[in-house]
Amino acid sequence: MSVDVPRSIVLVRHAKADWPEVADHERPLADRGRKDAPAVGEWLAAHGIAPGLTLCSTAVRTRETWKLTAPHLPQRPKTVYEERLYDASPGEIIAVINDVSEDVQDLLVVAHNPGLQGVAEALTGGTEGDALERMQRNGFPTSAVAVLRFDGSWKSVEPGSATLTDYWAPHEPHE
Repeated sequence: MSVDVPRSIVLVRHAKADWPEVADHERPLADRGRKDAPAVGEWLAAHGIAPGLTLCSTAVRTRETWKLTAPHLPQRPKTVYEERLYDASPGEIIAVINDVSEDVQDLLVVAHNPGLQGVAEALTGGTEGDALERMQRNGFPTSAVAVLRFDGSWKSVEPGSATLTDYWAPHEPHE
């Protein structure tokens, strides 16, 4: 593939998790999370987002989010459960993205905050519409989605290299 190929990165924060007496990595989704995760898949499908690869944190709440999101997509992408995404900093998440095969055009990442919001903000060099304003106002709540587009190779993903084209959260306040 040419290095100037248009690509997308879709960042999805896990749905609302419960707080039982278990290790953080083992926390399951709360009832609201089990309701919100399918809505993520419906939103992605309605917006024509069809990733070729999903990288998902190994935490229980991210795996459950993906399991409830994926059936709503037109095609289920290849999924890799990536340990490096659990509790990852923005720099660590970007390093994982830099390792993606050049055969992949559209990537979906299911992970955690504050890393995902940090990545969305760091990669955004431009924006379409009010996506950045809404993301900055609302933060990156559970089940939030940020869609970034860029031209180039995965190894070229770095701060300021992408355009934030969309932002959505199921409980986003509407004015």
